[in-house]
Amino acid sequence: MLRYLSAGESHGKCLVGILEGLPLGLKIDKREIDQELARRQKGYGRSNRMKIEKDKVEILAGLSKGSTTGAPLALLIKNKDYKINLLASISCPRPGHADLAGALKYNTKDIRDILERASARETAMRVAIGAICKSFLSAFKIKIKSRIIQLGQVSAPTKMNDEINRARKEGDSLGGVFEVVAGGLPAGLGSHVHWERRLDARLSAQLMSIPAVKGVEIGPGFGNASLRGSQVHDAIFYSKAKGFFRKTNNAGGLEGGMTNGQPLVLRCAMKPIATLKKPLPSVNIKSKHAAKAAVERADVCALTACSVVAEAAASFCLAQAMLEKFSGDSLGETRRNYQGYLKQLKEF
Repeated sequence: MLRYLSAGESHGKCLVGILEGLPLGLKIDKREIDQELARRQKGYGRSNRMKIEKDKVEILAGLSKGSTTGAPLALLIKNKDYKINLLASISCPRPGHADLAGALKYNTKDIRDILERASARETAMRVAIGAICKSFLSAFKIKIKSRIIQLGQVSAPTKMNDEINRARKEGDSLGGVFEVVAGGLPAGLGSHVHWERRLDARLSAQLMSIPAVKGVEIGPGFGNASLRGSQVHDAIFYSKAKGFFRKTNNAGGLEGGMTNGQPLVLRCAMKPIATLKKPLPSVNIKSKHAAKAAVERADVCALTACSVVAEAAASFCLAQAMLEKFSGDSLGETRRNYQGYLKQLKEF
């Protein structure tokens, strides 16, 4: 069972992660992980913290001569902006953030206890873990990429930076829509037999757990809802050369909770960042008097970064599904199981 655990705060000493369940023999290139971490820090509209942090991963355990040993991997990303014990307490929650709900749940009058972990800073470790899962998927010729579809109300890439500039000038923030696509997946990952084994549900949960993601669709999911079945469902064809195939992909690569051999298409809606330079009305949770929401250092727009985090989240989920189906204590064993399954599909 592939699983991970992370810890760390936005202004804490570091982020740490444990990734358990990879087979022995997977080559890990630290430079590839660092490249993914650098991608997460890019994108127009990011905050000045991206100029401070130059995220690099340290792999503390689980490797021998650059390859996995089958033991858990231990990862570390240091925070240069380490000052958690010097920062002031916060008592005016930001609308749209975890601030108030978290303070009520954990019975604390210092919102910093909540926001330090609720911050999207924790996604740096998710990206590091996802980069390793990408390496595993790449060993089976599975590739994952993303693209921005819409920023605010703008869909033309040439106009997006101008839209961010306007929002920055007005003390506001922006969200948008992005798409993650995985190609090279075999049919049959996931299962229809129980809710928790359906791959669409598991992918959606991974993506919805990313801070600020408020909507997920598979393929043109919401668009399909307004059409008739004859316009939506992907007709099935067969040839000796191709086997079973489709000419359309309105299902987004998933049917009945399982991959169907088509490219997997996931779309996410990211809400605007909750911290505003011109803050919304709020209430001081200590005095109960009206106040402006707290202003923390934050991005105007982090849509590009969010798409990179979503690639990582999807990579983990797909690597987990691959290992569940093809298992193996070594990469060689997993490959043999996978090749046997591909032969089975070809002979079907």
